[in-house]
Amino acid sequence: MDNQFLASEFDSWAESYDDSVHDNSFFPFLGYTDLLGEMVRLASPGPGLAVLDLGAGTGNLSLPLAEAGCEVWCADFSAAMLEKARRKIPDAHFVTYDMHDPLPVELNRPFDRIISAFTFHHFDLPEKVAIIKRFLPLLPETGSIIIGDISFSDEAARENVKTDLGDEWEEEFYWLTCTDIPTLESLGLDVEYRQVTPFSGIFHLRNLVIS
Repeated sequence: MDNQFLASEFDSWAESYDDSVHDNSFFPFLGYTDLLGEMVRLASPGPGLAVLDLGAGTGNLSLPLAEAGCEVWCADFSAAMLEKARRKIPDAHFVTYDMHDPLPVELNRPFDRIISAFTFHHFDLPEKVAIIKRFLPLLPETGSIIIGDISFSDEAARENVKTDLGDEWEEEFYWLTCTDIPTLESLGLDVEYRQVTPFSGIFHLRNLVIS
């Protein structure tokens, strides 16, 4: 499976993106608002908390964190998506960044929380691990990573949803918690996971031990 996706495709989607994700009736955005709300709750936002949103898109996850007083950094490889986010959150920091690439100098600084919604499924498991490891050194001892994404308990659950969805199914690198949680734990992470919908959930990675 080709794991390369183009910024131009997301640039062209930027204008209608919010309409897409807030239509909670279809895959994969069923429960989108609830999932983002739970991610915000887990982040325990407050004044002065430094938060990096990886794959920030149009800023739907960053906005409530900024409204709670967090210092928000939005990173995305789509300039058009970031422009939409800038209109919502003019005081945030914005960095055009492709997560395939090494850490850019603008983001080489401490963050109390690193968050990401509906982004990691574009990367295979080794790439997921590489991205997480890249950002671990930026977190303080009390920091955490919160990832909300398309995920299934195991291959059977994934295949059941695939069969049910039929032509609505899109083939990407979706999380399988039965194997991926042990992989994350092998990085020295304490992993909590909550399934939010039949095909999405939240990983909360805490108590980091950098090996």
